[in-house]
Amino acid sequence: MNRPMTRRQILGGAAAAAGARRVAHARDRQPNFLFILADDHAGYVLGAAGNRRALTPNLDRFAGEGMRFANHYCNAPVCTPSRQSILTGQLPHAAGVTVLSTPLALDKPTIARSLAAHGFSTAVIGKMHFNRPGEPGLHGFETAWTEDVVQKRWLADVGPAAPTPGIRTKPAWHPFRDPARIWLNSEKLPFPRAYEKMKSTWMAAEASRYLEEHKDGRFALWVSFQEPHSPYDFPLEWRDRFRASEFPVPRVGPEDPPQIPLIFRDLTPEEKQGIIAAYYTSVNYLDYNVGVVLKKLRELDLENDTLVIYMADHGYSLGQHGRFEKHCMYDPAMQVPLIIRFPGRVGRGVVRDFTESVDVSPTIFDLLGVERFAVHHGQSLRPYLEGGRPERPREWIFSEYLENEEACVRTERWKYTHGSGKRVRQDGYKTDNPTPGRTVRLWDLHADPGEFTNVAAKHPEVVEELSKRMLGRFRATHPEAGSEPAGLAVADAIEWYLRPRDAKAQG
Repeated sequence: MNRPMTRRQILGGAAAAAGARRVAHARDRQPNFLFILADDHAGYVLGAAGNRRALTPNLDRFAGEGMRFANHYCNAPVCTPSRQSILTGQLPHAAGVTVLSTPLALDKPTIARSLAAHGFSTAVIGKMHFNRPGEPGLHGFETAWTEDVVQKRWLADVGPAAPTPGIRTKPAWHPFRDPARIWLNSEKLPFPRAYEKMKSTWMAAEASRYLEEHKDGRFALWVSFQEPHSPYDFPLEWRDRFRASEFPVPRVGPEDPPQIPLIFRDLTPEEKQGIIAAYYTSVNYLDYNVGVVLKKLRELDLENDTLVIYMADHGYSLGQHGRFEKHCMYDPAMQVPLIIRFPGRVGRGVVRDFTESVDVSPTIFDLLGVERFAVHHGQSLRPYLEGGRPERPREWIFSEYLENEEACVRTERWKYTHGSGKRVRQDGYKTDNPTPGRTVRLWDLHADPGEFTNVAAKHPEVVEELSKRMLGRFRATHPEAGSEPAGLAVADAIEWYLRPRDAKAQG
């Protein structure tokens, strides 16, 4: 006997039908693109990744609506090289940007330039580390509101900060000049602004306004937040979100003390807890603003028409091995969140195969129907997004930090790092011995997931295999590979490639 449908069933069926119509309509429209970038957001500080202390409800919801890549690694654990590698689809040494201060050459192909050539209105709002003033057309961004532009416009709109009687706020940020406990915000002090007057709040509002103005066209918008980069900014209202005492301090291993940067040596356990709590608070503030942008996309009925990617430039160490930074080859500094959502075209789930940040550009082009770069060093993740797997999934990842003449190869079991130990690094993270000479490390991640014990001497055959993989990656991608001196041993050849050779700025 057929029962009459209830009101709830009727409304539910209508909603499902409307949703199906919207997805079908989206398939007929040319898609838009929204790229949300964070600065220093470690992949492990995410509720969707199983971290119960992290308060990231918007990112967790977003991850549930798309595909999360659980073993995604940056190709450089430092801001400028990583960001320009993502933008060009080339490893940092090929993009010509391997140290923090280098500007990307103006003639380099970029994702934005390719999309602009295919009819997208392109814009960036936020931090990009271009190391040159933002101006229309920069690297393909018709609207180029980079750090300098955002700073001026934000201050002009919100005005000077108001007094905060009875509330202590953080001082001006002076990294390396002040003790680490101050510039790393160990007291978990808020920025001297309420939420409505914060810079990233302003950025989220401007991104929402851009979406509103371009909802009837075809857009490619980058929104690049500065959080949770130190000093881990968050507004006054966020100051009591976490208690520092709730966070355990990661242990320091027996081989760690000589390589802990001098600036971190005098931090107390309580100060370390405060730093970690400040970082988690900044992540929560980041998550809120990500939610603002995603909500606007939904309100404009653009969700099903828009490919959305969330990721960070690199990870971040929160006391692991005594460090509060990236700039190293430990997993916390290298593992990065990557989430991709495109309703009706991208499935939902979690991918646990290895992926690299250079894989992002070919994936974008594949999903948007744009031809890839002539030179690219990644592979498209589209097979995963469509429920399959690439013909040759990555079995290992590569990353480089040429400021310290160091590179890494990581497999599921092993991690091999090679450093020349010849360069006095200029990033402020000096150790007791700035030039220790060649350093080869091998960690057995099955037995030692925390990367505490170097077993290179016990497994020379693994070192030999992984060093050849590292050299092969350099030889296949380095623009000066044809000039490699003949007859070099593998280790010497690797060190020939580890030297920074950044391209000169053009224009």
